[in-house]
Amino acid sequence: MERQTIISVIGTSTASPEQYETAREVGRLLAGAGCVVVCGGRGGVMEGVCRGVSEEGGVSVGLLPGGVEDANPYVTIPLSTGLGEVRNVAVVSAGEAIVSIGGAFGTLSEIGFALKLGKTVVALGTWEVRESPDAEIPLLRASTPYEAVELALRSAERNRDGGR
Repeated sequence: MERQTIISVIGTSTASPEQYETAREVGRLLAGAGCVVVCGGRGGVMEGVCRGVSEEGGVSVGLLPGGVEDANPYVTIPLSTGLGEVRNVAVVSAGEAIVSIGGAFGTLSEIGFALKLGKTVVALGTWEVRESPDAEIPLLRASTPYEAVELALRSAERNRDGGR
């Protein structure tokens, strides 16, 4: 059995209708590409992406800050971490690439952790992060869900091939 690509999706828990639908489309596209999606498992962007994954018959993993009772109804595999916001590190660590949609300070912390870990973050209407002149930050901008998924998949493939 071929290993599935794992993509983490991060974003605001209080999504606007547009952000929710963007996340939902990202979820559909990732599931359609055979990816497993990891997220924080709660509402907003997390619910939108899990709903899209579910609609395509895919698998989503929700790494919850507390108990599984907090999971949105579309999470395939809810995992209780008991870690609170510290679970943000686990969410971005799990993905071969990260897609960020909208977001507040929790999302900003996830972007920071992902970049510190050397993960590519695909930004879709999220925080502006300036590059340090002496650091190579793998932050890519996308303007559509399709573009975000394509960039994330290419990044994951490149990472799997050792950067080639």
